[in-house]
Amino acid sequence: MNEPVPRPGPPTTPVYDPAPLDPYAPESTAVELATERGPVVWVPDAYGRMVPMPKHLAPAPIARPEPRDLTPLPLLDPIAQRFAAAGIGGGALSAGVGWGIGEVVSAAAGFGSGSVMWIALAVIAWRMPVRTIASGRRGSTVHIRKAVFKRNTFNG
Repeated sequence: MNEPVPRPGPPTTPVYDPAPLDPYAPESTAVELATERGPVVWVPDAYGRMVPMPKHLAPAPIARPEPRDLTPLPLLDPIAQRFAAAGIGGGALSAGVGWGIGEVVSAAAGFGSGSVMWIALAVIAWRMPVRTIASGRRGSTVHIRKAVFKRNTFNG
């Protein structure tokens, strides 16, 4: 009649208890032949426990992956080296072609301006009358003198 009185304590949260494995426990000690029952495999369930399962219902085993090739690779990739060399070579070629074209254009500009000056001098010399060159005179020149007179007046 003296039963212990439960003491009030902190509330406990209910813990989920998965389904018991009692249906799988052997109920009798009778001998069961392997041919009477299909092959059984043990697989882990969602809670990490091993449960028996008929082999024909078990999930397929995980396929073993092929072994990896662990041979060391070269430090620098040969294809990347070719790409880099092509980029550097192409840049050098472009720079050289651009510099060469610039040199040709500047030479043509210099030749053009120099030749234009010599052609202008030749035309002027050809157009001058021979008598002015022979006599040493300056030809017919008219001198125009313009004078501007500005007078300021103060009316005040």
